[in-house]
Amino acid sequence: MSEAEMSREEVVRKEILAGVAEIYALREAEKKFIPGTSKVNYAGRVFDEKEMQAAVGSMLDFWLTLGAKGTEFVEDFCDFHDLRYGLVTNSGSSANLIALSALCSPAFEGRLQKGDEVITTASAFPTTVNPILQNSLIPVFIDIEADTYNIDVSKIEAAISPKTRALMFAHTLGNPAQMDVIMDIARKNGLFVVEDTCDALDSRYGGQLCGTFGDISTYSFYAAHHITMGEGGALLTNNLSLYRQALSIRDWGRACFCRTGEDNPNGACGHRFEQKFAGLPDGYDHKYIYSNIGYNLKPLDVQCAIGIEQLKKLPEFTSKRRENFKVLYEGFQQYADYFILPRTLPKAEPSWFALPITVKENAGFTRKEIVTYLESRNIETRMLFSGNILRHPAYKNIPCRIAGELINTEQVIQRTFFIGVYPGLNDEKLDYIKRTLGGFFS
Repeated sequence: MSEAEMSREEVVRKEILAGVAEIYALREAEKKFIPGTSKVNYAGRVFDEKEMQAAVGSMLDFWLTLGAKGTEFVEDFCDFHDLRYGLVTNSGSSANLIALSALCSPAFEGRLQKGDEVITTASAFPTTVNPILQNSLIPVFIDIEADTYNIDVSKIEAAISPKTRALMFAHTLGNPAQMDVIMDIARKNGLFVVEDTCDALDSRYGGQLCGTFGDISTYSFYAAHHITMGEGGALLTNNLSLYRQALSIRDWGRACFCRTGEDNPNGACGHRFEQKFAGLPDGYDHKYIYSNIGYNLKPLDVQCAIGIEQLKKLPEFTSKRRENFKVLYEGFQQYADYFILPRTLPKAEPSWFALPITVKENAGFTRKEIVTYLESRNIETRMLFSGNILRHPAYKNIPCRIAGELINTEQVIQRTFFIGVYPGLNDEKLDYIKRTLGGFFS
C-alpha cells in the first residue's frame, strides 16, 4: 500500500514504529562490554526492534486484556508442539497451579482427590511443589540423579503406594528427564504425568519435544527463560476435558468458555440464557456460572504480542544456548577433578537453561568460595533453586512422605550452583568467564 492510500492513522502508526526501531538501534550502538565492570548475567531478555514494535503496536490498539494476540500466540505455540489445546497464563507458576488444579476438578473424570499422592522431587523450584499442597494432595519426595539433576527413575516404583495418582516434575535446567521409562511406569500404574517444562522449552528426548509426553505440560515466559513476555506462561494438553477445566480455573472458575470480551449475546456455546443448573434460577447467565474454584490468571495481550515475535526466534535461541553450553562446559572440563559436570542422557537433546556445576566434596574449596569469587568479578551465579525444599522455613511442617534417602538432593543444596548460557552471552563474555575461572585456580 502506498503512503497516499494509507489513512492518517496508518501513516502515524508507521512513523511511530519506525521511531521505535530507531530507538532500539541507538541503544544497541551504545552497548559495550567492559570485562570486570560490565555485569555478565546468568539470563536475560534477548530481543530486537520486532518485539518493541509488537509491544508498541499492541498498545496503540489499546486492547488491554487478553485478546487476538493471545489467540495467535496459543495457536503458534500449539502448532510448534503439535498439541491440540493450550492456554496462556500470567506466569509459569500459575500454569503449574492450573495444571494440577485441573486434575483435581470435580468436572474431570477420575480426578485427584484430597489425600492422594503425587511423586515429585525435593530439589525443585517451589512452584512445582506448591500446587500439590494447594490442592490438599500429598507430595512424595524421591531423590534426583547426582549429575543430570533430574528425578531418579530407578526410585519411582518403590515410592508408589495405593494412594499414588500422579507424577509432577521438572526437566531440570532444560536437561530432559528419562521420559520413556517414566511414561512406561506411569502407564503401568495408571498415573497422571505433569511435565514442568518451564526451563526446557525446545528440549527433546528421543527426538520428541519435552512437554509432549505427559497428560499436561507447563511453560514459563519470565525474562530469564528461553523466550520471554516479561512475565507469562502457558499450559498444553491433548486432553479436551483437562483443557476445559484448566481454562475455567484460569478464568475465575466459570463454566462458560467464551473468550474474554466475547459479545455474542448467545455466548460461544449458543445457549447462554437457556441452561439449567441445580440451585440456580432457570436460564441464569452462563457467563456467570462457576464450575471450579478458580482465579484470574490471564496475561495481557501486549505480552502475547511480544511472545509471537520471540517464538519466531526460538530455533536461533536454542542453537546459541547449546553453543554457549558447549563452550563453558569445555572450560570447566579442564578442572574436572574439582567438579561434578552435568550429564545428558543418550536420547536427550537439551536446550539448556543454564550450566549446573557441583563442587566435589574433596575439591579443597567450597561452593561459597568459588561463587563469591565469580560474583565479585561481576559474573552472576545462582543456586539450583531450593536445593532441598524441605530445608526451607515454609516447608518444615508440610504433610508429605519421603521415599528413601535424599542423598543427591542434599548434595545439591550443599555444593551445587549454576551459571548462564543464554543467547545474550557473546564471545567476549564467554572468554571472560573462562579467564576468570582460570584465575580462581591460579
